[in-house]
Amino acid sequence: MKITIVGAGKIGELLCKDLAIEGNDITLIEEDPKILDRILSSSDIMGLVGNGANCEVLREASVETADIFIAVTHSDEINIISSVIAKKMGAQYTIARVRNPEYSSQMKFMSDSLGIDIMLNPEAEAAYFIARNLEFPNALNVETFAGNKVNLVEVLVEKDTYLDGIKLVEFKNKYFASILVCIVKRGQEVYIPTGNFILQAGDRIYVTGIQSELSKFYKSLGHKEERIKSVVIIGGGRITYYLTEILLERMMDVKIIEIDEEKAQELSGIYENAVVVHGDGTDSELLDEERFGEYDACVSLTGIDEENIILSMYANKLGIKKTITKINGISLFNVLELVGLQSIVTPKKIIADYIVRIVRSLVSSQGENIETLYRLVDNNVEAIEFKVPENSNVINIPLKDLDIKDNLLIAYILRKGQLIFPGGLDVLKPQDRVIIVTTEKFLDDINKILK
Repeated sequence: MKITIVGAGKIGELLCKDLAIEGNDITLIEEDPKILDRILSSSDIMGLVGNGANCEVLREASVETADIFIAVTHSDEINIISSVIAKKMGAQYTIARVRNPEYSSQMKFMSDSLGIDIMLNPEAEAAYFIARNLEFPNALNVETFAGNKVNLVEVLVEKDTYLDGIKLVEFKNKYFASILVCIVKRGQEVYIPTGNFILQAGDRIYVTGIQSELSKFYKSLGHKEERIKSVVIIGGGRITYYLTEILLERMMDVKIIEIDEEKAQELSGIYENAVVVHGDGTDSELLDEERFGEYDACVSLTGIDEENIILSMYANKLGIKKTITKINGISLFNVLELVGLQSIVTPKKIIADYIVRIVRSLVSSQGENIETLYRLVDNNVEAIEFKVPENSNVINIPLKDLDIKDNLLIAYILRKGQLIFPGGLDVLKPQDRVIIVTTEKFLDDINKILK
């Protein structure tokens, strides 16, 4: 795939790395030559200094022959204009990052009328991720498939629970036949486990199932089924704007602490049903005054990673049920696991995963057959939802007779709205949606699950 990326910020740099690794031909356009040189020195891509909204620059980058054009500069307007120009010049598929909340209600109209294929908002997607995780107070992280019918949740195996020392075949036969343990992280090792795998205390496991079964699973571990009713958000940026709207719609009590007075006043004017406090969210005296420890959940969304980490650690110490921490530096992930933080949200990674899914779908000979893609456990595992095409090599054959690759698991099948927990005699049929969990990298076609 020939891909042109405009903008070498955090998302642009991550996309260059991820898409180049997958074998795509990348050209990066960036106005700052120093930033461009730094990225070119560590990536096997082409680069061009210039304004991505300039026709001459786009022509020099051969945008007219691009399969995919991605605009992720800091300016929404440049992203929109450059995507429109690229489409007019001949780029096959265009993606623009648009972050301004003022545009949020107009995204579909702008996309349709301007001919931009996809318009993405990282902060809105991060807000949806956070809201989804607040639905599962006892999970470390949550991802969803099949139109929110199936959840993939990360859970810590605690010492002296029935999971500690259990063989997975026993877990299935004795406890939960419709919940699948599909990933185990033990130290630095990652496993796609078989039925003979034995869990140990300290393992971080990913289990998949429908919400009602997962609720029973949590109860079996001694967790109370408690709904999050009150949330304190530290930081009043764009994510807070989208998240507050979602939480208020769910009738949650929301308090926002924002250090910038003008921004605090703006949020207070927009969300009359939320409590907005002007102050420093890292000030322990202020937090005590605002009864910080009495809230069910704390979402740390300041612009500084270290502040967010400290706030979440403090919230854990006070016994707050759920903490969610925004982190921009992916290199910090391993440290966060050591200090015991729960859910981590990284907007640039959410958007990068989304764009990688789109690219793989377009690369695939089957067209847009990838419905959902999550890269998990430091990108060592991928959970992919495929739509099975009519001419697939894997249809109408019992799963036990398919020569499926090692370290690959078919977790669920969704057929005409019905969820199927597959056994060896089940078959895949055209139009099924299939959730695959694998350590195989760059899987872009359901047929490639075979050896």
